[in-house]
Amino acid sequence: MDTRRPTNPAAEEILGGYFPVLDHGFVSLVDYMGGDVDVERAARVSYGYGTRQASRTRGLIRYLRRHRHTTPSEMVEFKFHCAMPMFVARQWIRHRTANVNEYSGRYSLMPLLFYRPEAEHFSHQSEVNNQGRGAMASEEVYAQAMERWDRLRAESGELYGWLLEENVARELARIDLPLSTYTQWYWKIDLHNLLHFLTLRVDSHAQYEIRAYAEVMAAMVRRVAPLSYEAWVDYDLAGRPLSRGERAALARLVAVDDEGAVAGTSARLTPDDLLACGLSGREVREFLAKLQVEEPRDFELDLSTMRSAEDMADEMGSAVPESQG
Repeated sequence: MDTRRPTNPAAEEILGGYFPVLDHGFVSLVDYMGGDVDVERAARVSYGYGTRQASRTRGLIRYLRRHRHTTPSEMVEFKFHCAMPMFVARQWIRHRTANVNEYSGRYSLMPLLFYRPEAEHFSHQSEVNNQGRGAMASEEVYAQAMERWDRLRAESGELYGWLLEENVARELARIDLPLSTYTQWYWKIDLHNLLHFLTLRVDSHAQYEIRAYAEVMAAMVRRVAPLSYEAWVDYDLAGRPLSRGERAALARLVAVDDEGAVAGTSARLTPDDLLACGLSGREVREFLAKLQVEEPRDFELDLSTMRSAEDMADEMGSAVPESQG
């Protein structure tokens, strides 16, 4: 069916498809409204598409992103259907800039699907980061943890099924299901706030499990708004803001004249120079890390993993307690 709405063939190719995440989760782009051209139209407040040059659209989008003019990006919308462990959902919901409708355990039966981390992601507490992971745990500790988790989840699932058989209200029967239980929601958000979410959640310091979802969603953004995606990678993901002290330190290396041209350079910048610019020891380390050149990250979907809505519904339905199926 023909439409007057702007569409992107790359986005249409994945629309309504389900991409697996973790062991039982998924992300699906259910719908989208607009793309790069709509960011441009909102910025220019133009009447139609006209005969514009792609280079002008790209230049404007990059200018907007570079100078933090975010309102035009709020005109593009994404609607996702996601399934994730409850502990991931609790992290996710902290981003209060979306419209959310979550699966109701009061109304519907909970599929008894539980997240089991792979051994490569099962680690000890970090010794330097209070909210992160450190060295990988031993095979013995991993095996014992899986055995204990499986036992707890089996007991929890059996209790849930028994309460349902006794016709206990579903809103009560669910209350002792663990945080590893999968939930689902529809999540609708504009492009500006989605990119902010992704900047935080694809970062290497983010918890692995939520990062896995963010990486799939970033690849979906690439298909809907490729120019906005490119600008986000360059200015947000791979870019680094500079503090007053950091700018002062760089000014000692590169002198700029009144016309904005390089007037001279310094061969060295000593630790004492950095401290003299007002940077603390930790700020010095962070500043030096900003100067390290890294390969820009990129995100792409593996279309061979895309599944249909019917397949996902069958998998979720088969995990509902048999006595109430």
